[in-house]
Amino acid sequence: MITALIVIHIAFFLWIVFNRLFLPALPKQPLVKADPLVSILVPMRNEERNVPTIVRSLKETDWEKAEFILLNDQSTDGTQAALDREIAGDKRFTVLQGVELPAGWIGKVHACHQLQKHASGDYLFFVDADVRFRKQAVRQTLGLMEKRHAALLSGFPAFEVPVFLSKLLVPMLHFVILFHLPLALANYAKFPAATAANGMWMAFERKAYESIGGHEAVRTSLVEDVHIARTLKQAGHKVLLANITASVKCRMYETPAEVWEGFLKNSYTGIGRSPLIAIVLTLFYSAFYIFPLFLAAAGLITANWIWLVPYALTVLQRWYVDMVTNQRWYLAFLIPLQAAAMLAVLLTAMKKSLKNESYTWKGRHYS
Repeated sequence: MITALIVIHIAFFLWIVFNRLFLPALPKQPLVKADPLVSILVPMRNEERNVPTIVRSLKETDWEKAEFILLNDQSTDGTQAALDREIAGDKRFTVLQGVELPAGWIGKVHACHQLQKHASGDYLFFVDADVRFRKQAVRQTLGLMEKRHAALLSGFPAFEVPVFLSKLLVPMLHFVILFHLPLALANYAKFPAATAANGMWMAFERKAYESIGGHEAVRTSLVEDVHIARTLKQAGHKVLLANITASVKCRMYETPAEVWEGFLKNSYTGIGRSPLIAIVLTLFYSAFYIFPLFLAAAGLITANWIWLVPYALTVLQRWYVDMVTNQRWYLAFLIPLQAAAMLAVLLTAMKKSLKNESYTWKGRHYS
């Protein structure tokens, strides 16, 4: 059994290395032949703490032909005062006030819908308020989109993980992409099922975005980023998932409660609310990513050193993903705990769904 487990994990590692070949990185020295107007659109709900960093990133971008439109989505904290203070009369900025959320809409989706109606750009960049990006990131994104003829480019940033629960759950986003998503199909085929996107960083060619009805087409979705990408593919457009971690960072959560609620609303929904898939994932990660830790502990006690190899190979897989995505390397040793935390969120979310309980995010409730 140990030999079989070792062989399987070697195969897993080789698959991740191979799959990574189909995840293009943002170019270090992008060449952009066109000179489009870019609308950078930022939905904000209770984002007071993130206002200084996102405004600074916007001000420092080296893409001069840009407009910045931010929407204060009925915040109850000091978001508006922080915006007024940080923007300080910069004419490139427009701040909108969000209207009441209509029935049947998801909050962020409606905020993005409002933002695009005021945009003038040839490209629409939807960026979350907790994102920070280097001055060349917009130019790099445009350059890769132009090179690959993509109607949408999205990616997962490098993550800052200040609290322990975020160290467990947040880095798994990159691992899930590189392990579970066949990136050759995602990036080189118009196969809707093999699609991933991340609402933190989504750059659309405007004509393609409007041709599918924009965010209104996914107004009821809690995973609107994936669904709008699939809709684009179904319409014949090219969608590109890129490694943006060298230029884009994100500090998603500050407290364990935020981490838990943030992942809870997306985990079960992200697998199509399928109990079968949830059970299969639970068995898979328990057998291949949690059990090796107990096997290694037994190996240490009994001096059966080969029993440590499966755990070492899980760490190697996790380390490789962290290296590729600019994450802290030492978090790789937490892979059994990361897998356990991911399953805990998934099973809790499934339980809530089966009991028809709502998910909560930023003061709003979604079923």
